[in-house]
Amino acid sequence: MDGSDSGSGSPSRREQAEATYARLFGPRDPDAHQDDPELMEILRGFIFGDVFGTGVLDDRTRELITVTVLACLQTMPQLSAHTAAALRVGVAPVQIREAVYQLAPFIGFPRTLNAVATVNGAFRDHGISLPLPAEGTVDDAGRYQRGLAEQEPLYGTEIKDNLADLPQPFNEALPRFLTEFCFGDFYTRGGLSLAQRELFALCALAAIGDTSAQLGPHGRACLQVGNSKTVIIAALVHCFPYIGFPRAMAAIRAVKDL
Repeated sequence: MDGSDSGSGSPSRREQAEATYARLFGPRDPDAHQDDPELMEILRGFIFGDVFGTGVLDDRTRELITVTVLACLQTMPQLSAHTAAALRVGVAPVQIREAVYQLAPFIGFPRTLNAVATVNGAFRDHGISLPLPAEGTVDDAGRYQRGLAEQEPLYGTEIKDNLADLPQPFNEALPRFLTEFCFGDFYTRGGLSLAQRELFALCALAAIGDTSAQLGPHGRACLQVGNSKTVIIAALVHCFPYIGFPRAMAAIRAVKDL
């Protein structure tokens, strides 16, 4: 059975999945050879039928979340395909770039550079000239104060206070690094709204399996910058097929009572 709604006029689950797939990647050739056709049918039905049909997110937001998660997971063939899908549904190249750039504090520079190279390859395949326009807005002198202006309203001084008992110079250096690097270098950039940056950061934490106290504060920050709880849960549900149920459910549990 394909989950059709006989007599209702609604598209079947399979029809919905095929329509979503076509929006993202173009029409699929059903006669093309597949080594694992049963698995691929399960995949299409769940991702493009069930998940894309659940919640309030549009295709652009879903693809930016997907790019974020795939970059965290370092699944480069899929990242390339979904970069192309994001472009196809109207995501601006600079938004894709910024979603990947801001992962550096979460996954480190080597994996971020791997993801950037893959994204840039997809851009070149679509005739997009590189480098993209600059979006930085701070210099060395302003990194700390501008970063603090982004960080403190959302997270207060909790991290600085928590690290105060480290030996010098680490008690000062580590919280300063966070303020200057994560918030000063990235949160002050253009290309994405603050609400988008927080939502994608939450999805990144879910993807890397962060079940620590970071998920709760980032969930609260998501709400504070204007994301509804419905949007937050929808974003984490969208992560399900890419990161697996255990990590997605851990993230949902961490934010569901906010």
